[in-house]
Amino acid sequence: MSKISRRSLLRNSAALVAAASVRVSDLEAQRPAQAASAPDTEWRNYANDLASTRYSPLDQINASNFNNLEVAWSYSTNALGPRPDTYFNATPLAANGRLLTTAGTRRDVVALDPETGELLWMYRKDEGQRAGTRPGTGWGLSYWTDGTQERVIYVTVGYQMISLDAKTGIPDPAFGKNGVVDLREDDDQTMDMARGIIGLHATPLVVRNTVVVGCAPSASVKGYVRGYDVKSGKRKWIFHTVPRKGEFGYETWIKADQAEGVGNIGSWAQASADPDLGLVYIGVELPQGDQVGTARVGSALFGESVVALDIETGVRKWHYQMIHHGLWDSDVPCASILCDIPVNGRTVKALAQPTKQSFLYVLNRETGEPIWPIPEMPVPQGDVPGEWYSPTQPMPTKPPAFDQQGCTEDTLVDFTPEIKARALEIARHHRLGPLYTPPVLTKEEGPWSTITLPGSQGGANWPGGSYDPETHMVYVYSKTVAEKSGIGPNADGTAYLRSQGGMTRGTADQGGGGFGSVGGRGGPIAAELGIVGGGGRGGGRGGFGQVNDNLDAPITPNVFSVAGLPINKPPYGRITAIDLKNGTLAWQVAHGETPDAIANHPLLKGRKIPRTGQAGILGTLTTKTLVICGDAGVFTDDKGRKGARLRAYDKATGEEKGAVFMPKMQSGAAMTYMYRGRQYIVSAISGTGGGELIAYRLPATRA
Repeated sequence: MSKISRRSLLRNSAALVAAASVRVSDLEAQRPAQAASAPDTEWRNYANDLASTRYSPLDQINASNFNNLEVAWSYSTNALGPRPDTYFNATPLAANGRLLTTAGTRRDVVALDPETGELLWMYRKDEGQRAGTRPGTGWGLSYWTDGTQERVIYVTVGYQMISLDAKTGIPDPAFGKNGVVDLREDDDQTMDMARGIIGLHATPLVVRNTVVVGCAPSASVKGYVRGYDVKSGKRKWIFHTVPRKGEFGYETWIKADQAEGVGNIGSWAQASADPDLGLVYIGVELPQGDQVGTARVGSALFGESVVALDIETGVRKWHYQMIHHGLWDSDVPCASILCDIPVNGRTVKALAQPTKQSFLYVLNRETGEPIWPIPEMPVPQGDVPGEWYSPTQPMPTKPPAFDQQGCTEDTLVDFTPEIKARALEIARHHRLGPLYTPPVLTKEEGPWSTITLPGSQGGANWPGGSYDPETHMVYVYSKTVAEKSGIGPNADGTAYLRSQGGMTRGTADQGGGGFGSVGGRGGPIAAELGIVGGGGRGGGRGGFGQVNDNLDAPITPNVFSVAGLPINKPPYGRITAIDLKNGTLAWQVAHGETPDAIANHPLLKGRKIPRTGQAGILGTLTTKTLVICGDAGVFTDDKGRKGARLRAYDKATGEEKGAVFMPKMQSGAAMTYMYRGRQYIVSAISGTGGGELIAYRLPATRA
């Protein structure tokens, strides 16, 4: 029902009762009795605040009523873009009576009514043949207001930054050129202005009057970070993620001229900021060659580091490198969580960084010093010609890892003795080892590859974690999927990535994502030119291998499942509560129902196995009493319905308190707000058939 028709009904209630049997009391009952005492709340940043806590103190929806949630509205994105969005990632913002989000495969912008999901306005930028490295919806947009003007700012698929009037969706003529800043210009390097060699999924970060923008470039471009004036769109500063000669960190590139020639090393994740300290915190990915590092000898700053920059000038204040010369594609995947925690009787301004390698690095955000010791520990070395191996890596002593690290025989799947025997037989053709065991040089007689846990997608990934400021607890979803990587020699003795991936590629609807092959990326090509080739990324969106009951088939380099079962033990997805008061794990639960491909596997017929959880890429939402997260895939329930669930856990104990049906998997990170007396939980969901926003609220109650 639109706002106009609602007002009309209230003005003409007597006539409408006679004509349509609609009672005024029925209309009033659409809002809970507590409406008068529940003011509206907003969600103005990707993770609610600049600290990236993804926390709200709302508790109208709680453990006692979560199972009563109903769908308030849904908004399909299928009409936006040339094809349905089967992996819709955006988190909407709630600001001044509007929901604001990117949507559709063309990355349009829409404003919706927060009560009904009705479209208020829509903006589309036609970029023609201009492309980028990160297609699709992206993760959303940013909001700015000075109390009078309101703007939403986002980055297009073709890497242009646009500022729109939040009230109308009309571009701001004072920003850049008619509302548009071409981010391929003024970047201290030259690049093709049309080809897809640079892009961004993340939202810009608006702090004070500065817009901070990163990028996800290809190996031919460096991934610099820039700050722009929020009103004019004029560049204020630039930070060189690959230091130039004379800049701090240049000497960490040991081999001459590699800093000048290397590419990638962007900041593609979300950023956080502390306006009081005047600092913005960015995460930097590793330089080109995710598993091959011959083009970047040395620890190579600022790869795989958290860097604190001055908001106004972009000057580096401190940095912390979490991996030296990474060979595991463990980019910094998400925003740092900024939190004030008790340490030795005093409150410390801290930063907690979730990572793909499943460590939570906890640092003093004023200085970059670790809160608890992070010693340099020896790590295994490799055998790839021309590769440089760091002898040590930083290993946090607290908190403990929140997911499986490293692969041993005890890590392998063991649903039955026969399944375990097959897993052992497969594993003997590969190298096993602890965290940071490097990819091996592939040999015909073996080993064919190194099996690693976590794989290249984590652990944690881009949605990041959430933080409860009342209890100082971090909540993070992580996935547990083994991956293999092997390095092959070129004829000239250089190296290339010969094999990488998980299980045979499938689809998300096969039972829950996460076991996809990253593909056969690469061929005989020098690492210095970057890793290219066929295969593509299946990653967290993949399904299961070919399910069968054959445990005697020949084992080849492409076999990396046990008759379609993951080679590692479950849980495949989990949520962990990490107590920052003492650096311990408070609880951990398997998240998500057992996928159909496992529950109905012929080798498991008649056997009851514990819930395995589902592997994917998810973010948690924390409220006054709950941790809320949707499933990463679909499954068939006892009523024959195929779908997913939005789940709620007691944030103190991890006990599941409720689960409501979702027709598709959660593919964005959920948010919540109060509007006209009712609390809403909204998330992007997607899969076969496209993407949509789905909003839940409690049924109306009578006064």
